[in-house]
Amino acid sequence: MTARRLRRFNLASLQAQCALNYVHLIRLLPQIRQIGSSKPIALTHGCHDWGVLHFQVLEVCPWTSSVQLTHDYSGTWLHLPALVVRVYHDLRLAEVITAQSHHSLASRYPYPNPAMHQPDEKSQLNGFLGQCLNHCLAIGHQPLPV
Repeated sequence: MTARRLRRFNLASLQAQCALNYVHLIRLLPQIRQIGSSKPIALTHGCHDWGVLHFQVLEVCPWTSSVQLTHDYSGTWLHLPALVVRVYHDLRLAEVITAQSHHSLASRYPYPNPAMHQPDEKSQLNGFLGQCLNHCLAIGHQPLPV
């Protein structure tokens, strides 16, 4: 009989990541409380073009907003998933609630599972969002009209 190590859900780590995501998202999209507002951010580094990230406010409520993040890229190897981020203004948190076609993300998944979700998929997606936002702040710029 083999002993299985159980990995626990780390709520403090997820909240810290969501708090950092909130700060970065507010810096990138200050008009986050206006429904329909959007902002494209072009990602280039040297001669490399990594496409344009589009932030669009889908929903605004008194204490929350929903923002969709999509990626336009003509290359064949780099395709970011479309994310919907719920922004909690009263808590100052921003978390991924939808990724591609997965509309409800559990905090933990048993493994293996029929959909083959990673056990900590929600934490991974929020970390990925944080990396995207960091990248936008580091090398992102407003795209020039052609």
